[in-house]
This record gives sequence, C-alpha cells and structure tokens, in this order.
Amino acid sequence: MKTPLTFEIYSTTKELPITWDTIAKDNIFLTNSYLEILEKAAPKNMTCFFIGLFKNEILVGIALAQFLDLNKLESFGERDKCIKTMIRNFAFKNFSSHVLFIGNNMLTGQNAYVFCNDVNKFQALKTVHQAANSLKNQLKTKGKRVHILTFKDFYEDNLENFNLLEFNNFYKFSTQPNMVFSVADNWKTEDDYINSLSKKYRDQYKRSRKKGEGIKKKRMNLNDIIANETVIYELYFHVAKNAPFNTFFLPKNHFRVFKELMHDKFLFYGYFLNEKLIGFNTLIKNGKVLDTYFLGYDDTLQREKMLYLNMLYDMIFYAIKKDFKEIIFARTALEIKSSVGAKPIETFGFISHSNSLINRKMSKLFNYLEPKTIWQERNPFK
Repeated sequence: MKTPLTFEIYSTTKELPITWDTIAKDNIFLTNSYLEILEKAAPKNMTCFFIGLFKNEILVGIALAQFLDLNKLESFGERDKCIKTMIRNFAFKNFSSHVLFIGNNMLTGQNAYVFCNDVNKFQALKTVHQAANSLKNQLKTKGKRVHILTFKDFYEDNLENFNLLEFNNFYKFSTQPNMVFSVADNWKTEDDYINSLSKKYRDQYKRSRKKGEGIKKKRMNLNDIIANETVIYELYFHVAKNAPFNTFFLPKNHFRVFKELMHDKFLFYGYFLNEKLIGFNTLIKNGKVLDTYFLGYDDTLQREKMLYLNMLYDMIFYAIKKDFKEIIFARTALEIKSSVGAKPIETFGFISHSNSLINRKMSKLFNYLEPKTIWQERNPFK
C-alpha cells in the first residue's frame, strides 16, 4: 500500500521548509530566491502560493500556484481593436476574471512543479490537484471565487502524468509554441554561427548589424538599473501594452528586485543611442539553459535600427561564448525567432471552468478566445 502524500500551502517564502531548495536545485524558477522575487515584485493583480508535498513528513515535491484577478487590469492589451477582441475582453472580465494557475504565468516552459525521483508521479500530481482545490476554497472564504483552474506549460513527455480521474473534466489545450534555440556543439565563436547560416540569412545578419551601427550595448548593474528605472519601465510598458493580450503588467520595481536577489544569474543589457537608453533585454541563467525574460524598446527606433533582431543575435552570441546548451526564446514573435534558428516546441496545458455549462463548451470557447497563430517557420541554416 502506497504511503499517502500530504500537502502544505505557504503564502510567504519565510515559511518554506529548509529543504525546499534541495528539491528545486535543477530549476531556478522554483528556488527560494526566485519565489522571493514573486513575493516582493509580482504584478499587482497576482498572488503567489507555494505548495510543499510531504511523505512521512519529509518534503518530496514542490509546486507554484498563482492567482490572477483580471478585474484589476486597466487593459488586456491595446494592439487589436476588433469586435472579436472586445467580446473576448468582456468574457474574461465577466466570466473568467479569477484564474488560478498551477505553474508560472510569467514564463514559458515546465515551471509548475518538481517531484523527487522516487515519488510516484501520478500520486504527486493528484496531491497537487488536491492542494489546488484547497486553495480555491481558501480564496473563496476571502470573497474570491476561482472561475478557471489551469495547469501550464507541459511538453509531450509530461502529458501521461495527467491520465488521472481528477483531470477528466479538464480541456487539454495548446497555444503558441515555445521557441527554443539549440546551440550546436561545434559553435565555439560568433563566426561559427554566422558561417552556418545560408546566404539569405547571413545577409539578414549583416543588414541588421549595419542598421544597428551607433548603438552601444551595456551590461547594467543594480545601480544602473535603479538610476534608469523610470525609462526602463516606460520601454517595457510600451511593448507590453501593445501585445495582443495581457493578463498582468510588471510593477516598476520588478527588475531592480530581480537583480538584488538573483545577482549575476540575472543579466540586464541596455542599448543606448547618443547616450539615451532606447531598449533593453534580460536573461536568466538556469543551469545550462538561458531563459530570455522581458524586454523593452522605443518602437520608432526599433524598426529603423532592427533593434529586436540585433538583440536576438546578441543573446545567441552570449550563449555560445558562455557554453549554454539552449536558449528559451518563449512565445510571441515566432517568425523572427525562427529566422535566427529557434525551433517551435509544442506546449500543453489543462484548463477547467467552475461553471459546468461553460466547461462543457470549453473546447469551442478556447479556440474562439485563443485562435491559432498563423506563421511561417524559417530554416536559416545551410
């Protein structure tokens, strides 16, 4: 007979068991330091909870939950102004404004949980599901009824773990793929990458570098970030609010807190023209994987200077130089990421609505509210 697993839900990192980071060691996004960032500088409409799984009172698994109140958002995004977008926004505000994520809505990839190797994965996931239901009840007592429960983002090899009775009423969905760039073993220098490109994409590289002349890139430390915080936020917010859809906006102090707590694991690069900050990008070191994070730019100069494309090349060159194996380029801008060599990896999630009538129509509703992105995959290599 299996020893039952129990769970504890924590609201602050100070409450976490001392062995938490032993379980999280292979994923920086579940470590105490990263969770402290969420605690101190999460979006204002997000509340985070940390779940510990126990077997005989020994910690054997950890998970992250995020509750989002979409009613606190002033805007879901300002790029698309069509009737369909207005209907979608109305539906979210009125029927789906309280969302509980098991996973991290600020990242792409499997950052929901980690279990010890000797723990039965079905039993562990069943216990996480129990914890999610407990959280729903906890939030309900505070007047916040959860409309949607969703588990995100999982790759194909994780899906069999969800073959449980508890997930029978969940709709399995897939949205935009995660764009992942693999660093070839024989790339030791920038030239190795450039020489591996076909003529068309070598020309694209040369053109972007020519357009970007005059821009100076600087690795910014904590003091630099603090000194430029207002401009940084303006550049970030301009990009964020022009996205087709948003469920949160970062607070102004987010990057400062990230740097304070993550130090050299968090890289912040500013792009300057005539000594004025016109753009930035951020990277997170996660073992041998480099995760791209949020960025911002002046849109008028972005086009003229091909700034975004130049940022992608800079990230690739950093990964080659520092011997990273992969870059997680995440979702959005699929075609341009594809043009530098990133490949789409399909990710899946599971979603359930508290209203049984709406839940039965979830497959139709989801495809209406989250239509497939039409894009053309590129292959830049010879």
